[in-house]
Amino acid sequence: MTYTTLIDTESLAAHLADESFRIVDCRFALNDAAWGEHAYTASHIPGAVHADLKQHLAGHPTGHNGRHPLPPIDELRETFGRMGIDAARQVVAYDQDSGIFASRLWWMLRWLGHDAVAVLDGGLAAWVAAGHPVSSASEPEIRREFTGAPRATFVALIDDVEAAMEQGGQRLVDARAPERFSGGVETIDRVAGHIPGARNHFYMRNLDPAGRFLPPAELRQHLMAALDGVPAGKTIAYCGSGVTAAHNLLAMEHAGLRGARLYVGSWSEWSSDERRGVEKGPGTGPDKIGG
Repeated sequence: MTYTTLIDTESLAAHLADESFRIVDCRFALNDAAWGEHAYTASHIPGAVHADLKQHLAGHPTGHNGRHPLPPIDELRETFGRMGIDAARQVVAYDQDSGIFASRLWWMLRWLGHDAVAVLDGGLAAWVAAGHPVSSASEPEIRREFTGAPRATFVALIDDVEAAMEQGGQRLVDARAPERFSGGVETIDRVAGHIPGARNHFYMRNLDPAGRFLPPAELRQHLMAALDGVPAGKTIAYCGSGVTAAHNLLAMEHAGLRGARLYVGSWSEWSSDERRGVEKGPGTGPDKIGG
């Protein structure tokens, strides 16, 4: 069986010794860049390798390309190969609980053509709560050749966002918390608000109180309310820097809503140019995108 969206703890435990599986620990803390690596060293799922958001899953920010831009393709191929990933591996990504950083890896592998990748539902917290083992051992490096190629239809560039605003018939969905979307609070980026015409679907709405993804039918209901009649294939997901928007894309895929693109630069890129429009407020009224 190939896992392409989520995998539960029991299913992963059954494959813990399976060499065709590659487990990747994506734990990270935005307010402490060293925390994820320290947490991994202290305790991780046996056999897992570590992927750091800034070191491995993002390129160099220039101040105008977003806080977590995509790395160069050749660099990313080298990174995934060094993690022991090739076309024959089933990848399972996990983080501490919500899945936001694991979702970033999930999206990046799919963007490079590797569909056999899933996020551990509930993360390490669910794994430990279920009584499964953890390890502090140093994992041996297993290098493989990763040869994936980008899928252009997975990415929306800033020009695509502008075109969507001008042409209509498309939907921008912002994954940030409502207070950041509305512009009431902004502690990360230099400008508060959202891209004009966007709708808000806070990524935490994808999860139940235990931190696991809602059932597909329930996810679909919530997400279709945000899309408001616009097909998933004409949707662009964004957030602050292209991380939590991947969580929405995972939820959409799990709910059978396929074809949305990720605006990787997201609000951190958009708001870095003072010439671009900014909208504040809840964004519940008629918008420019989607008519």
